[in-house]
Amino acid sequence: DKKEKKKEAVKKVIASMTVGKDVSALFTDVTMCMQTDNLELKKLVYLYLINYAKTQPDLAILAVNTFVKDCEDPNPLIRALAVRTMGCIRVEKITEYLCEPLRKCLKDEDPYVRKTAAVCVAKLHDISAARVEDQGFLETLGELLCDSNPMVVANAVAAISEILDTNPNAAKQVNVDTPTVNKLLTALNECTEWGQIFILDSLNNYSPRDEKECISICERITPRLAHANAAVVLSAVKVLMKLMDQINNAEFVQMLQKKLAPPLVTLLSAESEIQYVALRNINLVVQKRPDILKHEIKAFFVKYNDPIYVKLEKLDIMIRLAAQTNIAQVLAELKEYATEVDVDFVRKAVRAIGRCAIKVEPSAEKCVTTLLELIQTKVNYVVQEAIVVIKDIFRKYPNKYETIISTLCENLDSLDEPEARAAMIWIVGEYAERIDNADEILQSFLDGFHDENTQVQLQLLTAIVKLFLKKPQETQELVQKVLSLATQDSDNPDLRDRGYIYWRLLSTDPAAAKEVVLAEKPLISEETDLIEPTLLDELICHISSLASVYHKPPSAFVEGRVPVRKIQVTRNAEHEANTDPHIEEDDRTYNEIEEPGAPQEETGGGGDLLIGDLLSLDYPAPTPAQQPVVNNANQQQPVADLLGDIFGGMSVGGAAPVAVAPVAANPMDLFSLSTPTNYVAPPQVILSAARAKGLEVSATFARRNKGIFLDMTLSNKTMMAMKGFAIQFNKNSFGLAPGGPLTVNPIQPGSSASVSLPIVTTGPVMKMDPLLKVQMAMKNEIDVFYFECMVPAYVLFVEEGNMERNLFPQKWREIQDDKEKSFDLQHTNKTQEQIEQALMANNIFVVATRQGGDGEHLIYTSVKFTNGIWVLGELRLPAGMPGAPATLALKTQTSAAIQEVKAAVEIILAN
Repeated sequence: DKKEKKKEAVKKVIASMTVGKDVSALFTDVTMCMQTDNLELKKLVYLYLINYAKTQPDLAILAVNTFVKDCEDPNPLIRALAVRTMGCIRVEKITEYLCEPLRKCLKDEDPYVRKTAAVCVAKLHDISAARVEDQGFLETLGELLCDSNPMVVANAVAAISEILDTNPNAAKQVNVDTPTVNKLLTALNECTEWGQIFILDSLNNYSPRDEKECISICERITPRLAHANAAVVLSAVKVLMKLMDQINNAEFVQMLQKKLAPPLVTLLSAESEIQYVALRNINLVVQKRPDILKHEIKAFFVKYNDPIYVKLEKLDIMIRLAAQTNIAQVLAELKEYATEVDVDFVRKAVRAIGRCAIKVEPSAEKCVTTLLELIQTKVNYVVQEAIVVIKDIFRKYPNKYETIISTLCENLDSLDEPEARAAMIWIVGEYAERIDNADEILQSFLDGFHDENTQVQLQLLTAIVKLFLKKPQETQELVQKVLSLATQDSDNPDLRDRGYIYWRLLSTDPAAAKEVVLAEKPLISEETDLIEPTLLDELICHISSLASVYHKPPSAFVEGRVPVRKIQVTRNAEHEANTDPHIEEDDRTYNEIEEPGAPQEETGGGGDLLIGDLLSLDYPAPTPAQQPVVNNANQQQPVADLLGDIFGGMSVGGAAPVAVAPVAANPMDLFSLSTPTNYVAPPQVILSAARAKGLEVSATFARRNKGIFLDMTLSNKTMMAMKGFAIQFNKNSFGLAPGGPLTVNPIQPGSSASVSLPIVTTGPVMKMDPLLKVQMAMKNEIDVFYFECMVPAYVLFVEEGNMERNLFPQKWREIQDDKEKSFDLQHTNKTQEQIEQALMANNIFVVATRQGGDGEHLIYTSVKFTNGIWVLGELRLPAGMPGAPATLALKTQTSAAIQEVKAAVEIILAN
């Protein structure tokens, strides 16, 4: 009876705790109830302990003896409960006492205790990874992989997976070999569905020894495809997709592909949410191996009651599976979809018809006929989408379907969406010679030029220039009007820059203008939205995870890996002219995404920091205001000397200077065993293969022969050759720009090419934040890629930065005291002579040196940037060098340069 009262009392305490009341004051009384034979009461007390042990760590230790005792209880349920509770109490003091009971439980005779202890190892690793490794628990987990009980094996696999996610180095202590894999495959048939998922995920990380083992694993995993749980099915698909790449037996691969189709189709009969996840994964499977579902296209036909997100995914997969054998069915379906009531779905269906025309060439005529029938419906949004896709069909099949242009022109008045208007303008400009009233049509668009979207304005400008080049006598007035509107009346930098390019081309070399503007366009590829092969292989390994739903690698969305600032590229309009002859067409504009809450620094040019204008026009670049190193010559008031007594007794007016040790014009010791060279940082990856569709760029900046060079290594990670490279820089703080074209021979798959690109400092200037950031665009025949990197300050130090010794004190005094900053530098093992040589080798010139009062060495330096900014410095080396920390004081009129010079000095002294 007393036990029942005690149980009821603890239940009331737990009930109060559950609704949020603070019952921590009863901690001692509740722990007194631990020593009981009643399993229900013990569970309640353990639940209380888990909740309040963090707030009462000292009192929680009182329960340790009971935990240890319970771990040796005859009842396996109590043993498992004790070890699980100790693992859940995340208090460092308790984990000290957990190791011994945990070791016993891992080797317990009862499988329930062992499987609970296996999970407890992962919890302990989360609290103290070092303790788990020291106690040898990882090796014990590895032994549990061969346990006779399938649930123990599954929990051991789950614990190891959890540990490897946070500590990849732990893999060295867990040996997974062929016998272990066989044990896992045996356990696969008997454990729960979640255990099966853990085992399949672990098999996905295993690399078989040979093809025979691959086939054996595939045969034993295939039955999982018939499981009722969608997660188990997708995990099995993931492993089979990976292993198929390692099997050369075409007959076996074909058999596997046939077995994969039914389970994937079955997933589409589940709830809408599961259907969506399945469709996103199927999208990846179809891109990798389209043959798997080539006969199952009917399964992806849209049902009337499907949610819109399922409809759109099904539509996307239908287009990927479209082929000559089934195109008639697909077109009939798409035509039906184009009459639906859901506007977004109808738009996508119309676009899908255009994609089918581009993908399946024999069906192009049927597709165009279908689009014309849809245009005849006169439904506004259907007509506009049809015109957009017909523009792409013209690009794919030039001089084949131009007879329909007259039908398109009949619908000019109904076009009100920017993309449709831009497409129609492109068609008129491209085929102006076939349209009698092309000038009147373009004039009608020009009348409301300033009210148009930027995309339409850019397209209209290009179309009128094309018309002028084809019919110069009739359209001279029209082209002058549009160039004037674009260059003089527009605030848009993209439009203005393009207008200036055309104006200059037309006025200086009309023949060249014709070659650029009327150049033959490259044909549109079949599918431009395919995922790049290396990224696709990575995503296939993450099927049934968030990565396969987002179609992004985990690194792109895992917390802590998102860059603070990045450039977002959005499709806008078709740039058909570019001053770099290697970059033919680029239809993008740029918007900078600022970190939320980041301070907006005002820069020159009046307005926000604009990214874009990667079109390097050759107009005189605005140079940064030259920073005055010398103040007004009439300023004679005394200035506080923060250098101590270095210039004691010397006034600005010109009293006798103190004796300062002169430095030779060439301080390098020509007879020393080694002469320091200027520092070049090791190459860094500035453009990853995942972001650049298989192109990886590693680079470093260097200064050689009084010039700046960008030394790059371009690596081709794809399965096809890359060629047609070009590079362009955006406006930046120091006017850095390529000194010539990027000349790279075609790079074969798996190969690399090295190139040294000269950099000039005469490009357009715009202050960046950070100061040394440079945004770049690199183009090859696949696409244009945008990225940014930091230029090290030391490559911007010019050889003319050696200030005369007698001028140095005067310049130092003339810079205001608030423009001086002092820093403690990291330890360096260089001697004073080595430091001077290293600085001089990197154009940080030693103007003078002297001995301080405490035996310290004082080195006075001058630096001049490429844009004329001077930075003066004093480096104090304490007595007892090398090895002692030094102090650096810097003075300049341009405060933003101080941190960059300080960073450069640190790097040079450290290397």
